[in-house]
Amino acid sequence: MSAPTTMSSLTAPRGSRRVTDVVVRGLVYLSGVIAVVPLVWILITIISKGLPVILSAAWWTQDLAGTTDRRAGGGALHAIIGTLEIGLITAVVAVPIAVLGAIFLIEYARGTRLARGVSFMVDILSGIPSIVAALFVFAFLITILHFDRSAIAAALSLVLLMLPTVLRSTEEMLKLVPDSLREAAYALGIPKWRTILTVVIPTAFSGIATGVVLGLARVMGETAPLLILVAYARNLYLSPTSDTMATLPTMINTGRDVAETLAGYDRVWGAALTLILLVMGLNLLARWIARAGRLKDR
Repeated sequence: MSAPTTMSSLTAPRGSRRVTDVVVRGLVYLSGVIAVVPLVWILITIISKGLPVILSAAWWTQDLAGTTDRRAGGGALHAIIGTLEIGLITAVVAVPIAVLGAIFLIEYARGTRLARGVSFMVDILSGIPSIVAALFVFAFLITILHFDRSAIAAALSLVLLMLPTVLRSTEEMLKLVPDSLREAAYALGIPKWRTILTVVIPTAFSGIATGVVLGLARVMGETAPLLILVAYARNLYLSPTSDTMATLPTMINTGRDVAETLAGYDRVWGAALTLILLVMGLNLLARWIARAGRLKDR
C-alpha cells in the first residue's frame, strides 16, 4: 500500500519539472512583454505628438473650414461629430436586429436546425473584412438601386460589422439567465413574450449593454467603408444623407501624407489621439456597465 501524499510534496515541482516550469513561465512573461512594448510605444508616440493639439479649445469647437495644411488653426469638431453621428446611426440599426436575433436563437429556436444555420451565418459575417462589407453596400445601394454615397450608406456597411459582435454577446448573456426564472414566470401564467420582456431582458441587461458599447467601439475606428461610401469634408455637415461627412479615421487618412513641417501634420496626431480617447471612453463605459450590473445583482 503506497504512502499517503503529503502537502509538502505538492508545493513545488522538482528536478526536470522545475526546469520546465521556469522555462515555460519565462516564455509566458517574455510573450507578455513583447505584446505590451509595441502598444506602449504607440501610445507614447501618439500622446507626445497629439496632446498639445487637443489641449487647444479650438480643437473641440472649430472645423477646418477656410484652413489648409499649411495654415495653423482649426479643429476636429466636424470629424468628432461625424464619427458620433455615423456611430449612432449604426447602433440604431444594428442593436435591435442583433438583440431580436439573439432572442430568437435562445428563446424560440434553441437547438433547432434553423438556429444552427443562423449561428453559422453569423460566424461567417463576423469574419468578413470591412472593405468587403463596404463593397457589398456600394454594389447593392449605389450600383443597383442608384442611391448616392452618403453617411447612411457608410453606417449600413458598419452595421454588417457590428451586428455579429452584439448578437453573440447578447446570445451569451441570455444563456446565463437561469431557466428557473423563466419557469417561475410560466408557473404564474405569464406569457412567453412577456417573460422575455420583464424577466429575461432585465436580468441580462447589463451584459447586453456592455456588448452594445463594445460593438460600437469596434466599428468607430473603421476606415475602409468611410473611404468608399462617403467623401471627406473639411466643413461640419450634419445631414446623414449628404455625400460628404468627416470622421476621425478619414481625417487621419487625408492628412497622412502631410509633411512634418506643415500644420496639417499635427492635426493627424491630434485626430489619432482623439479617436483613441473616444474608443477608450466607450470601453470604460462598458466596464462600468458590467461592474454596475454585478453590484446590482449582489
